[in-house]
Amino acid sequence: MATNPLSLQMYTLRDLAATDYLGTLRKVKEIGYGAVEIAGFSGMSAAALRRELDAIGLVVSGAHVPIQMLESQLDAIIADMQTLGAPYLICPWMPPERRSSANDYRSLAQVLNSIGATASDAGLSFCYHHHDFELQPFGDTTGMHILLNECDPRCVAFEIDVYWAAYAGIDPVQLINEFAGRVPLVHLKDMTPGHRTFAEVGYGTLDIPAILQAARAAGAQWFVVEQDICQRPPLESVRMSYEYLKSLGAASA
Repeated sequence: MATNPLSLQMYTLRDLAATDYLGTLRKVKEIGYGAVEIAGFSGMSAAALRRELDAIGLVVSGAHVPIQMLESQLDAIIADMQTLGAPYLICPWMPPERRSSANDYRSLAQVLNSIGATASDAGLSFCYHHHDFELQPFGDTTGMHILLNECDPRCVAFEIDVYWAAYAGIDPVQLINEFAGRVPLVHLKDMTPGHRTFAEVGYGTLDIPAILQAARAAGAQWFVVEQDICQRPPLESVRMSYEYLKSLGAASA
């Protein structure tokens, strides 16, 4: 099993990938990443993508799949994940109409439990990836904590996103600690000071060494680099993040 090597969420390089997906994957490998977290197949079949990834020398740590597809095409998605050898199936986002109240999150937990149970039966692990809105309060709790309490730990785990935790005013280390044992994936990002936006990992205000320490203690299997918006060429940004994490001993083998 993975022991928290690095993966890159390909959403970071979406503009480059849209014109040259395979060439972009090759550049990711050249930087030093050994894995990618994907969000779509760029028009290829899972089998064709797996052949290309094998030739490049990349593995798929996981895949982001929209909730609508998870609800309507789960069997086909699971088959694709098995073809790709992807251990983690991830729900990346929830539309506003499904997250406006505490009861919405309670209902969502049951949906996630059902998806996760089917994924688990097929040998996959299912995770929910959060943004800032799941951490807004409903009385004395949050949507994220409702999911933590009402999702079956045998069926649903979580991909903690350290940027969105900090954006919501929550210490990422605290959040990781609260989800210990249920956080196999951590999205590593950083935040600029002042007018908050995305920064390369190690070039912002977040305490990345403390985050890595907490994530390891919480049982994280993969550290996934993502930068939603880059202020410089995206390949330069993901290289900077990689080199910083490598300096901390967190780079891929």
